[in-house]
Amino acid sequence: MNVTVSSDTILGVFILSQVGIGFIGNTLLLVLLINTFLVQLHTKKPIDLIFIHLILVNIMTILFSGIPEVVNAFGVRNFLDDIGCKVVMYLYRVTWGLSLCTMSFLSIFQAMIITPSNSRWAWLKPKISTYMFPAFFSFWIINMLIYIRVIMRTWAPYNTTEVRPVYSLTYCIGKDPDYIQSAVFRGFMVLRDSLCVFLMVWTSAYMVNFLFTHCRTVQHLHRPSLSPRPSPEAKATHTILALVSCFVFFYWSNSFLTIYVCYKRKIKGLENITIILSHCYPAIFPLVLIKNHNK
Repeated sequence: MNVTVSSDTILGVFILSQVGIGFIGNTLLLVLLINTFLVQLHTKKPIDLIFIHLILVNIMTILFSGIPEVVNAFGVRNFLDDIGCKVVMYLYRVTWGLSLCTMSFLSIFQAMIITPSNSRWAWLKPKISTYMFPAFFSFWIINMLIYIRVIMRTWAPYNTTEVRPVYSLTYCIGKDPDYIQSAVFRGFMVLRDSLCVFLMVWTSAYMVNFLFTHCRTVQHLHRPSLSPRPSPEAKATHTILALVSCFVFFYWSNSFLTIYVCYKRKIKGLENITIILSHCYPAIFPLVLIKNHNK
């Protein structure tokens, strides 16, 4: 008896594994970090608050994007009405924007932490922690306001008229007949994303240069036979660089493929790859953090 497995089922199993790993890993990290703040007070650090915020954003991304994709891949159709589509797409876009902004802030924060006292940016070092909650608040407000347009332009596919869609996810569809407003909206998205990615790359380059210079200095101070252990700041910086590198890679890969798919229209294989790429970072994030954090 021959049993054939459809590509949609394979995709569903793959995304389900991503969702499972991402949800379990992020939830475990969240519990450990909350325990640090409530019980192990001597080990908590300001940067842990940024990690907690990122973890919450990752969990929301998994819930509002991964689960609908799994349900759709396993053949369930029309499981969201107009309101459901608006809520799912709005919250997914908001959490994606929050992830981008928070990763940029995390990179800036770590660059400030390792800044030498004689640097021209040293005056920011004692103040950066006080900017944390205002930064989180501004990220939420800005992204929630930006994506209000998604609520007005998203419907269930079976409730829409024949207008060329801006994007289509099988279970939800977005249409925007106003070309000028759509162009302004997309232009603002490109500006925000480019600024955040530029800050991540810039601060990452600064941290790499700092680590390289610091490593050469340490080698001069120690005998070749001794291999000095990296400082906690260096370990944290390596972790941030790994997270930023993963984020930028998956962000640009997903962005380029999404634009290509939208331009060529309905390329099933590439559409599946973009779906997988969009869930890679929330799944990999806890693995990278667990690997580089002893506690």
